[in-house]
Amino acid sequence: MDIDRARTFLEIVHTGSFLKAAERLHVTQTTVSARIRTLEEELGRQLFTRNRNGAVLTAAGREFERFAQSFVQIWERARQQLRLPPGRAGAVALGGELSLWSPLLVDWLVWMKRQQPKIAIRAQIGMPDQLLEQLRTGVLDVAVLYAPMILPGFTVELIEEERLVLVRSTKGDDEARDYVHVDWGQGGLGRADSGEPDLLVGYGPLGLAYILRTGGMGYFRKGAVTPYLQTGELALVEGAPEFTYPAYAVYPESSEDRADIQEALRGLKAVAR
Repeated sequence: MDIDRARTFLEIVHTGSFLKAAERLHVTQTTVSARIRTLEEELGRQLFTRNRNGAVLTAAGREFERFAQSFVQIWERARQQLRLPPGRAGAVALGGELSLWSPLLVDWLVWMKRQQPKIAIRAQIGMPDQLLEQLRTGVLDVAVLYAPMILPGFTVELIEEERLVLVRSTKGDDEARDYVHVDWGQGGLGRADSGEPDLLVGYGPLGLAYILRTGGMGYFRKGAVTPYLQTGELALVEGAPEFTYPAYAVYPESSEDRADIQEALRGLKAVAR
C-alpha cells in the first residue's frame, strides 16, 4: 500500500472532509479523491460515504483505520531508525505543550541524557491539535498534553497532577491587587470579588513574568512559582482555592513492546515525582 494513500485516508478521517484533507496535505481535491479511489479498488471495499457535511467512514473504513495508523507509524519508525546516529540504541520523538517544557520536560531531557544516553531524542513543542496530529501519523512517539482527546489505538496516562495556586506580588499593596487572568482552559479561576480581570493572557509564563516585573496577582502552576515563594518575591493568597491541573502522556498502544518509549515514560514519571 502506498504511504501517501494511507496518510490521505487518515487525514480525511481526522478532518471529516476530502476538501479539508486536500488543504492540509497541500494537494488538490482531485488528487485526494484519486488516492482514495485507488485505495478502495485495492481493498475491494468502499471506505467513505460522502454527503453534504463531508465524509463518513463505512464499516469497512472503520475496520481499516487501525491498520492505516499502524502502517504510517511503522513507516515513520523505520525512517527514524535508519537515521540513528552511530552508537545509539533507539530513538524517541516527544512533543509537549509550551507550558510543560519548564520545568517538566527540561528535567526529562536531563534525566534521559543521564539515565539513557544511548537513546536519541527528538523533542519539540506545539499546540495540542498539532501534537495529536503528529502523534496519530507517527511523527511523534509520545505527546504530553494537559487535556488530550481520546484517540482509538492510543493510551492516555496520567503523568503529573500539578496544582494551580493564587499568588500575589510582594512589591506593594496597590500593585498586588491587580489581577492577571491566565487562560488555563478551566473555568472558575477568576477573582471572587471582581467581574473582569485587569489583564488576560494566554500563556502562564508571560503572566508570571508580568507580575514579577510590575506587581499583581494570578493563578499559576505551583511548580513554576515555588522558587519565587522561597525568595519572597511572591506570596500565596491565604484562603484562595486551589485547582488540579493534570498532564497526560499519549502514546500508541503498540508502544508497550518498545523499550525506548517505556524508558521515556519512566523518566517522565520520575521527574514528575
